[in-house]
Amino acid sequence: MFSPLIIGTMRLGTWDAKLPTAQWQDFIETCLELQMTTFDHADIYGDYTTEADFGKVLKQAPHLRDQLQIITKCGICRVCEQRPKYRIKSYDLSKEHILWSVENSLRELQTEYIDMLLLHRPDYLMQPDEIAEAFTQLLASGKVKSFGVSNFTPAQFQLLNEAFPLATNQVEISIAHRHAFGDGTLDQCMRHGIRPQAWSPLGGGAVFAENDMSARIKTVAQPMMEKHHASLDQLLLAWLLRHPSGILPVLGTTKIERVKTAVKALEMTLDRVEWYDLWQAATGEKIA
Repeated sequence: MFSPLIIGTMRLGTWDAKLPTAQWQDFIETCLELQMTTFDHADIYGDYTTEADFGKVLKQAPHLRDQLQIITKCGICRVCEQRPKYRIKSYDLSKEHILWSVENSLRELQTEYIDMLLLHRPDYLMQPDEIAEAFTQLLASGKVKSFGVSNFTPAQFQLLNEAFPLATNQVEISIAHRHAFGDGTLDQCMRHGIRPQAWSPLGGGAVFAENDMSARIKTVAQPMMEKHHASLDQLLLAWLLRHPSGILPVLGTTKIERVKTAVKALEMTLDRVEWYDLWQAATGEKIA
């Protein structure tokens, strides 16, 4: 259903690149030419403006909608000029808020349906049965095709999954942020036959910074890069893709050339020793 690499939109709008509509369309169309058809949103991106930026493209080029998939998220109440009623940052996964958020996202995105809705952060006051009611209503209406969560612990995922079947857990996963490999998140996804999504799959640039971990990884990666004719970012994406859970990396780049580079990682397969060699470099400790 989704492309093997997901295109993140967080930094394409006012939070970074500030792309005008024509450049947004060029970016989207080039991604589609690369067969990267899935775009990851959240209502809060760009302080509640990025969905509308994307929607301007779909309004003037509606034929693109059938060629792509839209993921969006809700549940974070972010204090900003666009939401003057919010007094503090908080989380709201009430049925009322979920339904309201979806209607707003549909309007902003200029679409009649969302391919996947994610709950952006766990709400400590959430009631699984109430969330399930919202999901059931949205599914029946055709406004949302599938549902998942983001940044949920395995226990929180299971609590909600027992009330309504979930399709993913989007969490931070990279060679620099490895918690999902050992905290049960990826094991749980495999158990339920769903594919996890990885935000910040290159560690938010941590691997490319000047630090001890980065130095160790680069040293170990160098001969692999030569062997596979790959750049470091391609190698580290291939490292994620090697995991049997079928991780779907969410790319955060604003540069289409970086997307083109990332796509080449799909052609690489690291062997088991290479994978553990990189793991050991990241941890700085020998495999026990």
